[in-house]
Amino acid sequence: MSLHRSFGKAGARLAAVAAAALLSGCLSDGDVATKDPSFYRSMAASGAQVDAATAASMISGYRKNNGLPPVTVDPELMKLAEAQAQGMASNDKLSHDIIRSFHDRLKGGGYRAYTAAENVGAGYHTLAEAFSGWRDSPPHRANMLLDGATRMGIAAAYSPKSKYKVFWALILAKPDDRKVANAM
Repeated sequence: MSLHRSFGKAGARLAAVAAAALLSGCLSDGDVATKDPSFYRSMAASGAQVDAATAASMISGYRKNNGLPPVTVDPELMKLAEAQAQGMASNDKLSHDIIRSFHDRLKGGGYRAYTAAENVGAGYHTLAEAFSGWRDSPPHRANMLLDGATRMGIAAAYSPKSKYKVFWALILAKPDDRKVANAM
């Protein structure tokens, strides 16, 4: 049934005006449709921040396609990933051990993990590029598909003088929520 027949001529005009008003609201000066999705936004700029929620969604979708549960953003893992990415950018070096070993960084940050893995990368300018690079590398793919992981943290750090320009750190973990017995 057409709009005209459902509402009559006056109803059709009213519906057309309402639709135009809704569309004009969508096409305001802050039109998001003209901007790149956050996973295509370049991190090769001062102040650029990774959209952690989008990263969690991408990784969770990938995990779901492989029969695994999703991951959520963990503020503590975000801080640890940020420190790692910044450390690599400051030293212009891609390394898991730029600050300390991964295990020592988790422990030093007070993060108790039942299991955890880290992916680092450099030279990827967008989240989409970093995700694709990790997905296409067997050891990095295995980390993104870490069995039992439920939390993640991700960061990118810009280093304008580096040949890489952008350094990445991704941490996936299953927190160890067991209570620690107090020794008295």
